[in-house]
Amino acid sequence: MASQDDRDVDPKTAAAVAAAEAAGPASGENVRIDSWIWAVRLVKTRSVGASACRGGHVRVNGERVKPAHSVRVGDEVRLRHEGRERVVVVKRLIRKRVGAPIAVQCYVDNSPPPPPREAVAPIGIRDRGTGRPTKRDRRELERLRDLGGPGGSGGSQESRPKGR
Repeated sequence: MASQDDRDVDPKTAAAVAAAEAAGPASGENVRIDSWIWAVRLVKTRSVGASACRGGHVRVNGERVKPAHSVRVGDEVRLRHEGRERVVVVKRLIRKRVGAPIAVQCYVDNSPPPPPREAVAPIGIRDRGTGRPTKRDRRELERLRDLGGPGGSGGSQESRPKGR
């Protein structure tokens, strides 16, 4: 008897899932963590995944791991990449890179939501072609930079020279 999930999947996706399972490890074999995070599209290349492991940006069940660490179903993988942290739980082991709809089925995503784009935008970047900043623009930029600095005082009046 087929489950509800089996009946809702279109034939193309079912064929892709079958190919992904065929690409998975045989019973008793294991999958490297750098290969797995690349295969499920958490990183663009396997070498980026290996570099992240060597740099201490990948943790499996709370422990820093090397690129050759074996990953198992049920492991929690934490990856810091491109300014955000991804937290995923392994559902299926695959060795070869697959399409995005199939890759999503290989893990459960418990990541916090990404920060809003306004919070990520750098402060003080001017539009191309606007020319040199005016004195007023410079003062506004300095005020913004002082607000973000340590102490957050907004710039002290004592350091500025007294007027007439």
